[in-house]
Amino acid sequence: MMSTSLLESSRIMFKALVLGASLALTLTAPAAQAQAKKDSVILAMTLEPPGLDPTAGAASAIAEVVLYNVFETLTKIGPDGKVTPLLAESWEVSPDLKTFTFKLRKGVKFQNGEPFNAQAVKFSFERAADDKSTNKDKRLFASMGLIAAPDEHTVVIGLKTIEPDFLFLIGQATAVIVEPKSVATNATQPVGTGPYKLDAWAKGSSITLAKWPAYRNAAAVKMNRAQFRIISDPSAQVAALLAGDVDAFPRVAAARSLAQFRADKRFQVLLNGSRAKTIVSINNKKAPLSDVRVRRAIAAAIDRKAVIEAAADGFGVPIGSHYVPGALGYVDTTGVNPFDIAKAKALLKEAGVALPLELSLKLPPTPYARQGGEVVAAQLAKVGITAKIENVEWAQWLSGVYTNKNYDLSIISHVEPFDLGNYAKPGYYWGYENPRFNELFAKINNAPREDERARLLGDAQRMLAADAVNVYLYQPQWITVAKKRLGGLWKDMPVFVNDLSGLYWE
Repeated sequence: MMSTSLLESSRIMFKALVLGASLALTLTAPAAQAQAKKDSVILAMTLEPPGLDPTAGAASAIAEVVLYNVFETLTKIGPDGKVTPLLAESWEVSPDLKTFTFKLRKGVKFQNGEPFNAQAVKFSFERAADDKSTNKDKRLFASMGLIAAPDEHTVVIGLKTIEPDFLFLIGQATAVIVEPKSVATNATQPVGTGPYKLDAWAKGSSITLAKWPAYRNAAAVKMNRAQFRIISDPSAQVAALLAGDVDAFPRVAAARSLAQFRADKRFQVLLNGSRAKTIVSINNKKAPLSDVRVRRAIAAAIDRKAVIEAAADGFGVPIGSHYVPGALGYVDTTGVNPFDIAKAKALLKEAGVALPLELSLKLPPTPYARQGGEVVAAQLAKVGITAKIENVEWAQWLSGVYTNKNYDLSIISHVEPFDLGNYAKPGYYWGYENPRFNELFAKINNAPREDERARLLGDAQRMLAADAVNVYLYQPQWITVAKKRLGGLWKDMPVFVNDLSGLYWE
């Protein structure tokens, strides 16, 4: 039998244990509830978009913020590259593959209260095709010979020629549906039909989106708030993740810190497949770069593997044309202009180029461009080409290189999956104008069978490699580092998108 004093001591201990447990529950419950109720996310980006209207600018950073978040498209591209309905509920395609009839979702509104309907789609696509349009995919919209709205919820689009990737292309940022009254201010005050609205933009620092309560499927959207922080410097990117200042960094320059993040249980690391092409772009209109022998010499002077190590820390696959492994009709053209210093020197001599040849090498602020540019300049120097590096900000690159063609060489990654058509665009920034390629690309678009189209795509790749339009470096692999508990991130990235509607905290 227990003594009275011992019994009393036991009672006191039991009360203390119960009280301690109660206190523990009291203290931990709110923390657990707060954790479970987390409804915001902080993402980071390397480049700040010049504006927020994807129909008016070429920067992929615009789509990273607004596509599927603020603005929506008729179709939606998924991480696996498949196309699903978005603002269009369904569609039918004519037997000749040129006419698409879309049935639109009913009851959808723009964020300013105006109705989404067939007239808005017609307006958006006709505006994109207009002579004054600055849409970088203007050629696609100009190929629409018919844009009809037979009723409020039906749109009929008739193409002048077959475009096999049409449903994919109208799921990209350049094909967002805009509200007619808002188009003049969409760059700073975007109005779409998506689940988020612009809340704040601290220029040079961050962009904040807030959930739109009136969104048609608002209950399924878990994040009430999302902030995009602009962090360009690679070391600062890694530091922000390690400090917990950001929740996720898609396409982060963290290859050298990958082992550290993989070993840290706080993080998840995703290697994202891409359809991007990183190139040394060449101004084909400027002498002596207008001479194919000079362009071939530049290509022969550059060791792709060395550039991949410097620019992408080894996370890249060499390419020889503006096309990547895994795409329909891919052929390996890396052997057309292989690394060969002796050949580069011989080609420059054959072209009658007086050495040293001085060229500008304008580099945007992305780490892959700045780091790769140093290697490219050093390699070109070995054959007598002095590449003068000019580091420019993104807005300067867009205006100076892309728009005004004021450059000799540059390094850039073209991220759109189906962009061979850029080589058939008159006035495109690298100045390649080849009627034979234009004819070939028209055949590609009108090929009725996939095997025929694949064969023609191979011919196009070989032509671009032989013409050495640009120096084709590598297909990058993107790295995403995020907190372990953040779900819904894209595994692969056929297009540059940060789809907030699917994010959630576990």
